[in-house]
Amino acid sequence: MNIRDNLKSKQRIVVKIGSSSLVHAETGRLNLPKIEILAREIADLHNQGKDVIVVSSGAISVGRATMGIGELRTLKQKQACAAIGQVTLMMIYQKLFSEYGQTIAQVLLTKQTMLNDESLRNSRNTFEELFSLGVIPIVNENDTVETYDIRFGDNDRLSAIVTALVHADLLVLLSDIQGLYTEDPRSNPNAEFISEVKEIDEKLLSMAGNAPGSSFGTGGMATKLAAAEIATAAGADMIIALADDFRILHKLINGEELGTIFHAHPHEFRLREVLENMT
Repeated sequence: MNIRDNLKSKQRIVVKIGSSSLVHAETGRLNLPKIEILAREIADLHNQGKDVIVVSSGAISVGRATMGIGELRTLKQKQACAAIGQVTLMMIYQKLFSEYGQTIAQVLLTKQTMLNDESLRNSRNTFEELFSLGVIPIVNENDTVETYDIRFGDNDRLSAIVTALVHADLLVLLSDIQGLYTEDPRSNPNAEFISEVKEIDEKLLSMAGNAPGSSFGTGGMATKLAAAEIATAAGADMIIALADDFRILHKLINGEELGTIFHAHPHEFRLREVLENMT
């Protein structure tokens, strides 16, 4: 059976949205019509009886645009922009999701918190309680307090950690690229698209190289493959897909041949060890 035929049956889904997918490239300000479509798509998945978590980037870039700051030169600038942008981002999410009859909750995580066994259990319990209440969690790294030593570093891997934490069975990374290629298609137009990955090996990892991400985000293809390693080991399938139109979500769940899908390869691992080894 085609792996995509089983996507309709997924019951717990994590959807990661990159910064560049939420803002206008020219200004860095939120693309409101696009986010409204995202809210509708997520709300409909929830109405189908699925648990859904949204891992959302965008706070720093929105705060930067709001304050008219160009390049962020210091950590305190970045943290201040995160604090400003997070309020705007959650206000917009709350307004749009409420229009579709959905309640959301904000969950801010740090790597340091997740390294503590008790905090890890508490985080999992919080998510489970939110699911039981019919709430859609919106997750982001707590950029207002993070430093190099305690940060996840990118929301691709954060979304995979959340996937493992809540035992989700599907992770969808929506980004500014269609999926996995043999080379960076932005520099090599002859790069070949890979629609399905049954196993992540060294050859595949070498394809990611150091391909850059968007100027609004922190994740390139290497971080997406790192996320795939975590999510598939935790028992979840994972898809990388283009976020130009968020209506792609229901197309993916309906099994359409879009994006790159990674097969789950569940095996025993300790989430804390994964976190400790993250750099």
